[in-house]
Amino acid sequence: MELIRGKHNLRPHHRGCVATIGNFDGVHLGHQAVFDALKEKARAHGLPATVILFEPQPMEFFRPGQAPARLTRLREKLDRIRRCGIDRVLLLEFNRPLAETAPEAFIEEVLVRGLAIRHLYVGDDFRFGRNRAGDFHLLKEAGNGAGFDVESLPTVELDACRISSTRIREALMAGDLATAEACLGRPYQIFGRVSRGHQRGRTIGFPTLNVPLHRRVSPLQGVFAVTVQGLGDGDIPGVANIGVRPTVAGDERPLLEVHLFDFDRQVYGAHVGVTFLRFLREERKFDSFDRLRRQIELDAAEARRFHFTASTRWPPSFDIFHHRNPSP
Repeated sequence: MELIRGKHNLRPHHRGCVATIGNFDGVHLGHQAVFDALKEKARAHGLPATVILFEPQPMEFFRPGQAPARLTRLREKLDRIRRCGIDRVLLLEFNRPLAETAPEAFIEEVLVRGLAIRHLYVGDDFRFGRNRAGDFHLLKEAGNGAGFDVESLPTVELDACRISSTRIREALMAGDLATAEACLGRPYQIFGRVSRGHQRGRTIGFPTLNVPLHRRVSPLQGVFAVTVQGLGDGDIPGVANIGVRPTVAGDERPLLEVHLFDFDRQVYGAHVGVTFLRFLREERKFDSFDRLRRQIELDAAEARRFHFTASTRWPPSFDIFHHRNPSP
Protein backbone atom coordinates (compact mmCIF):
# COMPACT_ATOMS: atom_id res chain seq x y z
CA MET A 1 0.00 0.00 0.00
CA GLU A 2 1.31 3.44 -0.94
CA LEU A 3 0.99 6.20 1.65
CA ILE A 4 0.83 9.75 0.25
CA ARG A 5 1.49 12.28 3.01
CA GLY A 6 -0.22 15.50 2.03
CA LYS A 7 -1.64 16.83 -1.23
CA HIS A 8 1.73 18.46 -2.00
CA ASN A 9 3.08 14.93 -2.55
CA LEU A 10 0.49 14.05 -5.19
CA ARG A 11 2.16 13.29 -8.51
CA PRO A 12 0.81 12.85 -12.05
CA HIS A 13 0.78 9.06 -11.66
CA HIS A 14 -1.66 9.42 -8.76
CA ARG A 15 -4.30 10.83 -11.06
CA GLY A 16 -7.10 8.40 -11.82
CA CYS A 17 -8.60 6.40 -8.94
CA VAL A 18 -11.72 5.25 -7.14
CA ALA A 19 -11.80 6.80 -3.67
CA THR A 20 -13.57 7.12 -0.36
CA ILE A 21 -13.19 9.72 2.40
CA GLY A 22 -13.61 9.31 6.14
CA ASN A 23 -12.06 8.83 9.58
CA PHE A 24 -12.44 5.03 9.53
CA ASP A 25 -11.63 4.85 13.24
CA GLY A 26 -11.45 1.20 14.23
CA VAL A 27 -11.72 -0.09 10.63
CA HIS A 28 -14.84 -1.99 11.73
CA LEU A 29 -17.09 -4.21 9.61
CA GLY A 30 -18.97 -1.21 8.23
CA HIS A 31 -15.70 0.32 7.01
CA GLN A 32 -14.62 -3.03 5.62
CA ALA A 33 -17.85 -3.21 3.59
CA VAL A 34 -17.04 0.22 2.12
CA PHE A 35 -13.54 -0.97 1.23
CA ASP A 36 -14.92 -4.11 -0.42
CA ALA A 37 -17.23 -2.01 -2.61
CA LEU A 38 -14.36 0.38 -3.31
CA LYS A 39 -12.07 -2.42 -4.47
CA GLU A 40 -14.77 -3.94 -6.66
CA LYS A 41 -15.44 -0.61 -8.35
CA ALA A 42 -11.71 0.05 -8.71
CA ARG A 43 -11.20 -3.30 -10.44
CA ALA A 44 -14.08 -2.54 -12.81
CA HIS A 45 -12.38 0.73 -13.78
CA GLY A 46 -8.88 -0.72 -13.77
CA LEU A 47 -7.82 1.94 -11.25
CA PRO A 48 -6.31 1.94 -7.75
CA ALA A 49 -8.55 1.91 -4.70
CA THR A 50 -7.73 5.02 -2.66
CA VAL A 51 -8.69 6.03 0.89
CA ILE A 52 -8.52 9.68 1.97
CA LEU A 53 -7.84 10.21 5.68
CA PHE A 54 -7.42 13.26 7.91
CA GLU A 55 -4.88 13.54 10.73
CA PRO A 56 -5.73 14.64 13.33
CA GLN A 57 -9.37 13.72 13.01
CA PRO A 58 -11.52 16.86 12.58
CA MET A 59 -13.14 16.65 16.03
CA GLU A 60 -9.69 16.45 17.61
CA PHE A 61 -8.74 19.67 15.83
CA PHE A 62 -11.88 21.67 16.58
CA ARG A 63 -12.65 20.42 20.11
CA PRO A 64 -9.65 18.49 21.45
CA GLY A 65 -11.01 18.36 24.98
CA GLN A 66 -14.31 16.85 23.83
CA ALA A 67 -13.14 14.54 21.05
CA PRO A 68 -14.11 10.90 21.58
CA ALA A 69 -11.49 8.30 22.41
CA ARG A 70 -9.77 6.83 19.40
CA LEU A 71 -10.31 3.15 18.76
CA THR A 72 -7.14 3.01 16.67
CA ARG A 73 -4.12 5.28 16.49
CA LEU A 74 -2.84 6.19 13.04
CA ARG A 75 -0.24 3.41 12.78
CA GLU A 76 -2.83 0.75 13.64
CA LYS A 77 -5.42 2.27 11.31
CA LEU A 78 -3.02 2.27 8.37
CA ASP A 79 -2.10 -1.34 9.03
CA ARG A 80 -5.75 -2.39 9.14
CA ILE A 81 -6.49 -0.51 5.92
CA ARG A 82 -3.50 -2.12 4.23
CA ARG A 83 -4.72 -5.57 5.21
CA CYS A 84 -8.09 -4.75 3.65
CA GLY A 85 -6.32 -4.66 0.28
CA ILE A 86 -6.42 -0.89 -0.33
CA ASP A 87 -3.87 0.35 -2.89
CA ARG A 88 -3.28 3.92 -1.70
CA VAL A 89 -3.96 6.21 1.24
CA LEU A 90 -3.88 9.99 0.89
CA LEU A 91 -3.22 11.36 4.38
CA LEU A 92 -4.19 15.02 4.71
CA GLU A 93 -3.12 17.12 7.70
CA PHE A 94 -6.22 18.62 9.23
CA ASN A 95 -5.09 22.13 10.11
CA ARG A 96 -6.51 25.65 10.00
CA PRO A 97 -5.94 26.17 6.23
CA LEU A 98 -7.71 22.89 5.44
CA ALA A 99 -10.54 23.64 7.87
CA GLU A 100 -11.09 27.01 6.19
CA THR A 101 -10.99 25.64 2.63
CA ALA A 102 -14.29 26.13 0.81
CA PRO A 103 -15.88 22.80 -0.15
CA GLU A 104 -15.77 23.73 -3.85
CA ALA A 105 -12.03 24.42 -3.57
CA PHE A 106 -11.43 21.09 -1.82
CA ILE A 107 -13.24 19.26 -4.59
CA GLU A 108 -11.24 21.04 -7.29
CA GLU A 109 -7.81 20.89 -5.63
CA VAL A 110 -7.88 17.40 -4.15
CA LEU A 111 -10.52 15.33 -5.92
CA VAL A 112 -10.30 16.73 -9.44
CA ARG A 113 -6.81 18.14 -10.02
CA GLY A 114 -4.99 16.07 -7.44
CA LEU A 115 -6.57 12.63 -7.81
CA ALA A 116 -8.76 12.86 -10.91
CA ILE A 117 -11.21 10.50 -9.25
CA ARG A 118 -13.65 8.50 -11.33
CA HIS A 119 -15.91 7.29 -8.54
CA LEU A 120 -16.31 8.46 -4.93
CA TYR A 121 -17.93 6.68 -1.98
CA VAL A 122 -19.02 8.73 1.03
CA GLY A 123 -21.58 8.42 3.77
CA ASP A 124 -24.86 10.20 3.09
CA ASP A 125 -24.21 12.29 6.22
CA PHE A 126 -20.68 13.25 5.16
CA ARG A 127 -19.86 16.95 5.64
CA PHE A 128 -16.68 18.79 4.64
CA GLY A 129 -15.16 22.18 3.91
CA ARG A 130 -15.45 25.52 5.69
CA ASN A 131 -18.31 25.53 8.19
CA ARG A 132 -19.06 21.96 7.08
CA ALA A 133 -20.90 23.47 4.13
CA GLY A 134 -20.08 20.63 1.74
CA ASP A 135 -22.32 17.57 1.65
CA PHE A 136 -23.32 14.60 -0.46
CA HIS A 137 -25.53 16.68 -2.75
CA LEU A 138 -22.74 19.19 -3.46
CA LEU A 139 -20.41 16.32 -4.34
CA LYS A 140 -23.02 14.84 -6.68
CA GLU A 141 -23.45 18.18 -8.41
CA ALA A 142 -19.69 18.70 -8.70
CA GLY A 143 -19.24 15.17 -10.00
CA ASN A 144 -21.76 15.76 -12.77
CA GLY A 145 -19.66 18.66 -13.99
CA ALA A 146 -16.21 17.11 -13.46
CA GLY A 147 -16.92 13.62 -14.73
CA PHE A 148 -16.95 11.51 -11.56
CA ASP A 149 -19.74 9.55 -9.90
CA VAL A 150 -20.65 9.84 -6.21
CA GLU A 151 -22.32 7.05 -4.30
CA SER A 152 -23.35 6.44 -0.70
CA LEU A 153 -23.43 2.97 0.73
CA PRO A 154 -26.06 1.54 3.06
CA THR A 155 -24.92 1.07 6.62
CA VAL A 156 -23.98 -2.35 7.99
CA GLU A 157 -26.12 -3.49 10.93
CA LEU A 158 -25.73 -5.86 13.83
CA ASP A 159 -28.89 -6.92 15.68
CA ALA A 160 -30.87 -4.28 13.76
CA CYS A 161 -28.50 -1.52 14.95
CA ARG A 162 -25.99 0.37 12.85
CA ILE A 163 -22.35 -0.63 13.23
CA SER A 164 -20.40 2.53 14.00
CA SER A 165 -17.30 3.69 15.83
CA THR A 166 -19.59 5.34 18.39
CA ARG A 167 -21.40 2.08 19.08
CA ILE A 168 -18.09 0.28 19.58
CA ARG A 169 -16.87 2.97 22.00
CA GLU A 170 -20.07 2.66 24.00
CA ALA A 171 -19.70 -1.12 24.14
CA LEU A 172 -16.08 -0.89 25.28
CA MET A 173 -16.86 1.62 28.02
CA ALA A 174 -19.63 -0.69 29.25
CA GLY A 175 -17.24 -3.66 29.31
CA ASP A 176 -19.25 -5.33 26.54
CA LEU A 177 -16.31 -6.81 24.65
CA ALA A 178 -18.55 -9.27 22.78
CA THR A 179 -20.48 -6.50 21.01
CA ALA A 180 -17.27 -4.61 20.25
CA GLU A 181 -15.75 -7.76 18.77
CA ALA A 182 -18.86 -8.47 16.70
CA CYS A 183 -18.80 -4.94 15.24
CA LEU A 184 -15.05 -4.95 14.61
CA GLY A 185 -14.87 -8.46 13.23
CA ARG A 186 -12.01 -9.16 15.67
CA PRO A 187 -11.26 -8.85 19.38
CA TYR A 188 -10.40 -5.33 20.47
CA GLN A 189 -6.68 -4.59 20.68
CA ILE A 190 -4.48 -1.70 21.80
CA PHE A 191 -0.89 -1.33 20.62
CA GLY A 192 2.00 0.56 22.12
CA ARG A 193 5.60 0.52 23.24
CA VAL A 194 6.60 -0.81 26.65
CA SER A 195 8.08 1.93 28.83
CA ARG A 196 9.84 1.94 32.17
CA GLY A 197 7.45 2.67 35.03
CA HIS A 198 7.85 3.18 38.78
CA GLN A 199 8.21 -0.60 39.26
CA ARG A 200 5.83 -0.63 42.23
CA GLY A 201 4.28 -3.85 40.99
CA ARG A 202 7.53 -5.74 41.51
CA THR A 203 7.44 -4.98 45.22
CA ILE A 204 4.20 -6.99 45.61
CA GLY A 205 4.98 -9.76 43.15
CA PHE A 206 3.07 -8.35 40.19
CA PRO A 207 5.51 -6.74 37.76
CA THR A 208 3.77 -5.06 34.84
CA LEU A 209 4.41 -3.95 31.31
CA ASN A 210 3.63 -0.23 31.21
CA VAL A 211 2.17 0.84 27.86
CA PRO A 212 1.48 4.60 27.52
CA LEU A 213 -1.62 5.16 25.39
CA HIS A 214 -0.65 8.61 24.05
CA ARG A 215 -4.32 9.58 24.10
CA ARG A 216 -6.31 12.12 26.07
CA VAL A 217 -9.08 9.61 26.62
CA SER A 218 -8.96 5.83 26.79
CA PRO A 219 -11.58 3.87 24.81
CA LEU A 220 -12.05 1.54 27.79
CA GLN A 221 -11.27 1.46 31.50
CA GLY A 222 -11.04 -1.19 34.15
CA VAL A 223 -9.44 -4.57 34.74
CA PHE A 224 -9.42 -7.22 32.01
CA ALA A 225 -8.18 -10.68 31.15
CA VAL A 226 -5.89 -10.14 28.17
CA THR A 227 -3.30 -11.68 25.94
CA VAL A 228 -0.20 -9.90 24.66
CA GLN A 229 1.31 -10.23 21.21
CA GLY A 230 4.74 -9.20 19.94
CA LEU A 231 6.96 -10.82 22.57
CA GLY A 232 7.28 -14.20 20.89
CA ASP A 233 5.54 -16.56 18.52
CA GLY A 234 2.35 -16.97 20.53
CA ASP A 235 -0.12 -15.07 22.69
CA ILE A 236 0.95 -14.57 26.31
CA PRO A 237 -1.92 -14.56 28.85
CA GLY A 238 -2.21 -11.97 31.58
CA VAL A 239 -4.34 -9.46 33.44
CA ALA A 240 -4.42 -5.74 32.69
CA ASN A 241 -5.54 -2.50 34.27
CA ILE A 242 -6.28 0.46 32.04
CA GLY A 243 -7.00 3.80 33.63
CA VAL A 244 -5.49 6.56 35.77
CA ARG A 245 -4.36 4.43 38.77
CA PRO A 246 -6.21 6.40 41.47
CA THR A 247 -4.72 4.43 44.38
CA VAL A 248 -1.10 4.73 43.30
CA ALA A 249 -0.59 7.90 41.33
CA GLY A 250 -3.79 9.56 40.24
CA ASP A 251 -2.36 10.27 36.78
CA GLU A 252 -4.31 12.50 34.44
CA ARG A 253 -3.52 10.50 31.32
CA PRO A 254 -4.59 6.85 31.15
CA LEU A 255 -2.00 4.10 31.24
CA LEU A 256 -2.22 0.45 30.29
CA GLU A 257 -0.49 -1.89 32.75
CA VAL A 258 -0.27 -5.60 31.98
CA HIS A 259 0.88 -8.37 34.30
CA LEU A 260 1.87 -11.40 32.27
CA PHE A 261 1.59 -14.85 33.81
CA ASP A 262 4.80 -16.86 34.15
CA PHE A 263 6.83 -14.23 32.31
CA ASP A 264 9.99 -12.57 33.66
CA ARG A 265 11.82 -11.05 30.68
CA GLN A 266 12.85 -7.39 30.44
CA VAL A 267 11.14 -6.02 27.32
CA TYR A 268 11.45 -2.24 27.60
CA GLY A 269 11.04 -0.63 24.19
CA ALA A 270 9.17 -3.58 22.68
CA HIS A 271 6.13 -2.75 20.56
CA VAL A 272 3.28 -4.95 21.78
CA GLY A 273 -0.37 -5.59 21.14
CA VAL A 274 -2.80 -6.19 23.99
CA THR A 275 -5.99 -8.11 23.19
CA PHE A 276 -8.89 -7.59 25.59
CA LEU A 277 -10.86 -10.78 26.21
CA ARG A 278 -12.91 -10.48 29.41
CA PHE A 279 -13.99 -7.52 31.53
CA LEU A 280 -13.33 -8.30 35.20
CA ARG A 281 -14.19 -5.13 37.13
CA GLU A 282 -14.12 -1.35 37.09
CA GLU A 283 -11.03 0.57 38.18
CA ARG A 284 -11.43 1.94 41.70
CA LYS A 285 -9.45 3.60 44.44
CA PHE A 286 -8.41 1.57 47.50
CA ASP A 287 -7.70 3.05 50.91
CA SER A 288 -4.35 1.28 51.20
CA PHE A 289 -1.69 -0.25 49.02
CA ASP A 290 -2.15 -3.56 50.84
CA ARG A 291 -5.84 -3.73 49.89
CA LEU A 292 -4.87 -2.96 46.30
CA ARG A 293 -2.41 -5.86 46.41
CA ARG A 294 -5.06 -8.25 47.69
CA GLN A 295 -7.46 -7.17 44.97
CA ILE A 296 -4.78 -7.67 42.30
CA GLU A 297 -4.31 -11.21 43.61
CA LEU A 298 -8.03 -11.84 43.16
CA ASP A 299 -8.01 -10.27 39.67
CA ALA A 300 -5.03 -12.39 38.62
CA ALA A 301 -6.68 -15.55 39.91
CA GLU A 302 -9.90 -14.79 38.03
CA ALA A 303 -7.97 -14.02 34.85
CA ARG A 304 -6.01 -17.26 35.17
CA ARG A 305 -9.28 -19.21 35.49
CA PHE A 306 -10.59 -17.50 32.37
CA HIS A 307 -7.47 -18.30 30.36
CA PHE A 308 -7.51 -21.90 31.58
CA THR A 309 -11.09 -22.51 30.47
CA ALA A 310 -11.27 -20.33 27.37
CA SER A 311 -10.53 -21.85 23.99
CA THR A 312 -8.81 -20.04 21.16
CA ARG A 313 -11.51 -18.20 19.20
CA TRP A 314 -9.60 -16.40 16.43
CA PRO A 315 -6.71 -17.07 14.08
CA PRO A 316 -3.34 -15.42 14.73
CA SER A 317 -3.70 -13.39 11.54
CA PHE A 318 -5.53 -10.76 13.61
CA ASP A 319 -2.15 -9.86 15.13
CA ILE A 320 -0.29 -7.06 13.33
CA PHE A 321 2.99 -8.61 14.44
CA HIS A 322 2.57 -11.25 11.75
CA HIS A 323 3.09 -8.35 9.33
CA ARG A 324 6.36 -6.80 10.46
CA ASN A 325 7.23 -5.08 7.20
CA PRO A 326 4.11 -3.29 5.99
CA SER A 327 4.25 -1.01 3.01
CA PRO A 328 4.52 1.90 2.78
